[in-house]
Parts: sequence; C-alpha cells; structure tokens
Amino acid sequence: MSLDELADKEPSSSEEVQLAPSDSKFRSLGPAPIPIPAPPSIRSLVDSVSDERVNIDVVASHQSENGSISTASSTVSLESEKAAYEFLAQTPVRSTDAHLVEFSEAMRTVAKALRRVAEGKAAAQSEAAEWKRKYELETAHKQQSKIKGYNSCISNDLDKLASQLTLETPAPDQLGCCGKHGICAHEVLQDEVPGAIPRSNHKVVGRKASFKLSWGCNGDKNGQHKHDFVSFEKGDITTAERSNKQILLKWESPPQTVLFITKPNSNSVRVLCAEMVRWLREHKNINIFVEPRVKKEPLMEDSYYNFVQTWDDDEEIKMLRTKVDLIVTLGGDGTVLWAASLFKGPVPPVVAFALGSLGFMTPFPSEQYRELLDNVLNGPFSITLRNRIQCHVIRDAAKDEIVTEEPFLVLNEVTIDRGISSYLTNLEVYCDSSFVTCVQGDGLIISTTSGSTAYSLAAGGSMVHPQVPGILFTPICPHSLSFRPLILPEYVTLRVQVPCNSRGNVWASFDGKDRQQLSPGDALICSISPWPVPTACLVDSTTDFLRSIHEGLHWNLRKSQSFDGPRD
Repeated sequence: MSLDELADKEPSSSEEVQLAPSDSKFRSLGPAPIPIPAPPSIRSLVDSVSDERVNIDVVASHQSENGSISTASSTVSLESEKAAYEFLAQTPVRSTDAHLVEFSEAMRTVAKALRRVAEGKAAAQSEAAEWKRKYELETAHKQQSKIKGYNSCISNDLDKLASQLTLETPAPDQLGCCGKHGICAHEVLQDEVPGAIPRSNHKVVGRKASFKLSWGCNGDKNGQHKHDFVSFEKGDITTAERSNKQILLKWESPPQTVLFITKPNSNSVRVLCAEMVRWLREHKNINIFVEPRVKKEPLMEDSYYNFVQTWDDDEEIKMLRTKVDLIVTLGGDGTVLWAASLFKGPVPPVVAFALGSLGFMTPFPSEQYRELLDNVLNGPFSITLRNRIQCHVIRDAAKDEIVTEEPFLVLNEVTIDRGISSYLTNLEVYCDSSFVTCVQGDGLIISTTSGSTAYSLAAGGSMVHPQVPGILFTPICPHSLSFRPLILPEYVTLRVQVPCNSRGNVWASFDGKDRQQLSPGDALICSISPWPVPTACLVDSTTDFLRSIHEGLHWNLRKSQSFDGPRD
C-alpha cells in the first residue's frame, strides 16, 4: 500500500485502542478507563515533508524492500531535516561572498582614484615650489646685476677710500646709490681704534675682501689643470683626458674681517679664542666678530677687547655675509654645522680647527694656528665645496596655494622619523615626479655627501667623498630586507609625502635641530641648495677625507697577517 492510500484511509471507531484484556480485578482499581490520545495521522506526516517528496520516495523505495513503513518514515524525516539545514546555511554565505567581492572591487577603484588625485596634487605642489625657487634665483640674479651697475659708478672713489685709514661713513647719495638697491661694494665695516678713545664720527673702514676660485691639478697650487673633454671621432664616444680637479681659493684683495664661532662650555676653547683674536689684531690688523654669548664672557669683557664686534638681532645676522671674509671655528663638526646655519645664502670660507671629539670637517690642528692662519690669509689654499640640502615644508592646509615656511638648509642630513609613535612610518617618496617607493620602517635619511659619515653611515649608508655630487637616500630600519640605500644625482628634487591614510604623524629634523611635525597630507621638498659651504683643506680634499675616516673611524684597521705562514 502506498503513502497516499495510507493517508486517505481514516481509522474507524471500532479500531480504537483498548486496554489490556479486561479483568474484573483490574477494573475495580479505577473508576473509569484512561483515554489515550490517538497517534498523528499519516496525512500530517506526508504534509510535513511535502517539500522533500523526491527524497522521501527514494528512501521509502529502498526501505520497502527490507523493512516496515514506520522505519522508512523516521529515516526520511532525519534526512529531510539535515538537507534543510544545509540549504539554509549555504545560500546566505554564497550571496554574502558575491556582495563582498563587488564591494572590494569598488573600494579598490576608489583607492586608485584617490591615489591619482594625491599624486597630482603633490606634483603640482612640487612644480609650484620649483617655480618659486627659480623666481627667487632670478630675482637674486637681477639684484646682483643692479649691484654691479652701482659698483661701476663708484669705481673712482674706491682708490680714495682705500688710501684713507679713518674716514666717516659716506652717505649713500654722495656715492651715487642707496641701500635699498642691495649691498654695494662701498659699504664698509666700522670698528673702534684699539687703545684710543671711541668717537662716534671716526671709524675704521674695511672693505669685504674679494676672491676667485680656480682649478688645481693634483693639489698643485699653480692654477693650471687639465680639462675633461669628450671625443666624437668616427662616431665613438671616449673620454680623452681626466684629471684630479682640486678647487683653489685665491684672494684678490686681503681679507679684513674674521668671524669666530666657538664650542660652548669649554675653558680651553675660550683661552685659545682670546689668544687667536689678539694675534690676528696685533699682527694682521684684522677686524673680529664673535657671537653675543662669547662677547659677554669675562675674558672678552677686558677693555683690551673693545674692538671685538657682535650682533644684536636676526636682521644683523642676515647682514653678516656682507661683512665677514673668513670664518674660524673652534670645536668639532657640530660647531661647523652651527656656523653654516647662520648663513642662509652665500657662506664665507670656513677654517675649522679640531677641538672636538670626531672631526670629519675639522682638519686643522690648533697647536699650529699661527702658521696655518697665515697661509690661509695669504692664499691660495685648497677648499672643499660642501653641498647643502634646501628643504621646504608644504602643509596640506595650504590647499591650492603653496604656503611654505622658511626653508631649512642642512649640511649633514634631514631625518624623517616616527618620533614617539609606536606605528611604522608610512612615507611616499617621489623623485622629479617619478614614484620611488613607499618607506615603511623607523624613518628615512636624506643626506649630503658630507653627511655620509654621520647618521647615514650608522643606518647602513655608504661613505662618499664630499666632492662627489649626489644625494644619499638611506632608510632607517626598514621593514624589508630588500630596501637598500641609494645615491641619487645632485640635480634631482625629492618629495617625501605623508599619505592621507597614514596611521600617525612623523617628525622631521634638520641637522639634528628645528624639529617639525608632519601630519597626513604634508610634504617635504628636498633639493641641493645653490649656496655650498667652502671649507679650507689642510692638504687637499681627498687627503683630508681619507685621513678623517682613518683617524676618526679607524677604517679597515686590523692586525696584519704574519709573513711566516705557509707559502705557495
């Protein structure tokens, strides 16, 4: 009999379930028989599993051969419930996966669009900064041309001024030009006469010394050198000649003014500075400038040192380059960095005496200062032109306008690090609008070749000769084994940008000071400054550099191998 036939058949009243065989003994125990509810009909069972009729028929057909209908029904119900649960569990997951894939594709498209917008904005900011720099250089060039024009109008008066020892400062209208057009050659330094009573209308006049640079061959000071040139004979490109070009500085007029920059909190440096100042004044008749801190020291408060001059505010610091002919530093490399930071434009030649811990830029021994200073003041002498990096901070809040802060000039390096944040730095770096890489690590060092023996060396960068024109690109503890340092050409412009999705801020420091916070969206533009720092050489650039890494770092210092071992 089939399930449908069973469902159609209804139980009759005569088929009701009765108790066990009747017995008077058992009937006397209770007042009436206990009613038992009828079992569910076959129709209700069939209706409950109607959605799975195919599975029921299959299972029932297999069970009808070996067992009863009741066994088949229980098996069918279990299989149906299991299939229903599997169906309900699988269907939503498949639908959710499809939606997630579609959503992720949309987010990737949005991220690509935002990245293109950010790169376009950064490129526009870099281009605007470069145009601003070119405009400033063009303005400075025009101003220098005007100064040369005004200098020609007073050429006849210069001989007269040079022959006089004490004169009043001439008025601008008497010389044919005024201060608003820039610094003219007739502007002079004013000093008190030592040992005399100071007078307001009698001043010592000194002109800023002029000099010229020339090439020397292999350190020779004969002003001659070999030119590099390229031969294009029969379509072949060959380098015909090469030479060691050492730059020489020759004074065209004797230097008149020397600026002393000293290491603070050192009694030996104070004594040596006072001794050098006295010798230069008495034997060379040199005008002396010192820092305000040095001027207030007890040793300089003696009445003998009344001729020593200083400055009072930032405006006078900006005018130092028009007055100072030579800078003498007494200290280590940090003293040289501080001296260079005082000059935002051209820097006078620097004579660095070694009175610090390490001296990669201080080749002169202080014990022989008389002979060494005499050689420098008479000239010619070798110099090393140490490039500086010019850094502009561009804030994201500037929007369409390029609002930059005062540019920072660094002689060693600019460092971008994570500061106190526990997150990795996330920096996007571009080189002349070309994407370089994403820096993920503790930070990044952008260094000059002079700074290659400083922080960059400690971070795994290479030591580079200071005369090599280039920019060092050194990561700090990168989270990648393949991220190695680079050396880029000097003419490129680097842009380091904090992406808008960065987890935190980063910090930039310039030669270890002037720390600036960079927020998401801010950028740092770095390029070689047109104003290098000329440092005097004890011998020449190469000899001084090799001596510094041998003595300062004990480079490749090891015990020599013995000669009494096995031989071939």
